[in-house]
Amino acid sequence: MTALKLYSTLTRSKDTFVPIDDRNVRLYVCGPTVYDYAHIGNARPIIVFDLLFRLLRHVYGAEAVTYVRNITDVEDKINARAARDYPDLPHNDAIRIVTQKTEKQFHDDIRALGVLMPEHVNEPGKPPRFVEPRATEHIDEMKMIIERLIARGAAYVAEDHVLFSVSGMSKLSNVPQYGAFSKRSLDELLSGARVDVAPYKRDPMDFVLWKPSGPKDPAWPSPAGIAKPGRPGWHIECSAMAWKHLVQAFETRLSCNDPAERETFDIHGGGIDLVFPHHENEIAQSCCAFGVPRMANVWMHNGFLQVESEKMSKSLGNFFTIHDLLKDWPGEVLRFNMLRTHYRQPIDWTVKGLEESQKTLDRWYGLAGDGSSVTLSGPVVEALADDLNTPKMLAELHALDHHGAHEELGANLRALGFLLEGSVAWEARKKASLSVDASVVEALIVARKEARASKNWAESDRIRDELAALSVVVKDNKDGTTTWEVAR
Repeated sequence: MTALKLYSTLTRSKDTFVPIDDRNVRLYVCGPTVYDYAHIGNARPIIVFDLLFRLLRHVYGAEAVTYVRNITDVEDKINARAARDYPDLPHNDAIRIVTQKTEKQFHDDIRALGVLMPEHVNEPGKPPRFVEPRATEHIDEMKMIIERLIARGAAYVAEDHVLFSVSGMSKLSNVPQYGAFSKRSLDELLSGARVDVAPYKRDPMDFVLWKPSGPKDPAWPSPAGIAKPGRPGWHIECSAMAWKHLVQAFETRLSCNDPAERETFDIHGGGIDLVFPHHENEIAQSCCAFGVPRMANVWMHNGFLQVESEKMSKSLGNFFTIHDLLKDWPGEVLRFNMLRTHYRQPIDWTVKGLEESQKTLDRWYGLAGDGSSVTLSGPVVEALADDLNTPKMLAELHALDHHGAHEELGANLRALGFLLEGSVAWEARKKASLSVDASVVEALIVARKEARASKNWAESDRIRDELAALSVVVKDNKDGTTTWEVAR
């Protein structure tokens, strides 16, 4: 079995990955909050952890890996969007429309990125291997965890809120200290966080587990004997969904006997921006509720994304959604461009990079787009086993191209989420998306070829200039064929 080395934010080191139970490898990744189109930065963890899911399935077997990526469908941004877009509807109906519509948009967009979806891996009659839980379907689990935290002295009720107690956490044994994950002292955490100031807090670092709902907020019966209906805080949602699908669901399936290991899962992933406060708070909640030193053994985080060397921002006019980019680029190009940079490094998202990615995929579609085999070669697996070293992975794919191993190249690309359509369809779709009439270009190329055959060089040059005026770049190949593309 291939040994995987993964960098963990928890230990700040790259170590050999040893699953708790190699027949039940478990991965949780923070998914989207469904209130608007996902931006291209949101696509990075979707693509990165899809690749990890594929690698884990290759190493341990498809039946041995479970992937959970949540949907956050209760959050104040959703409430605001519902009130803005559907002011005449009952608020719960408006919220349901926003979340259902946005979730569908998200799924449509990421399917184009070549990621595996639940329907690709789950089989009838077998435990699901890819779960997309919604927060609103796990209110009971959230309330259970909240009740456990109160009972253990790690949470308290104040003015219809339930708050996590950082000082209460410090009094518990067998749990980490708050701030240990993000490697900051409490003073550093306080100065670096946007802390909500509230008179009912015992400590400024305490955070909300449950809060009362207003007349236009979604609401459920509250825990801890609170009479007023309320709704969960953001952090408790992931603790509940991870526990439900990666701990409780495996109570009778794990081979380990250690009680702490049975309340822990293997890998938790997300963007680097989630380290604090979200993941710090997840760890605090889960560890204190169940009395364990770890929520997950390995924590993986992808780096930030910039656009043309600047921070992506609506005010700078460089804010791009996945949906917007798919209008101009195939999803596979976005996927390829994302994987050119190691997942832990910052990525500079540029048009030049997209053009280079398109050019490489155009070539590989032409060489290997029509095969059917799906497998990963040893050198490709070795590259990915080194903490998802995608630059090395791509170098190995280029080596297959260089040595003429085009069938093997295609098999690897399909296993990595590429070559989703045949070469003819790829070429046709590319030309259909162009800003020029492909039939006009083809006619001009035929006319130019005839002029060259009759040695009418002046006419040949005139046609080339006409094509150039259309931003069409013509290439005369050694085998006598002529190919073309539109310069972006």
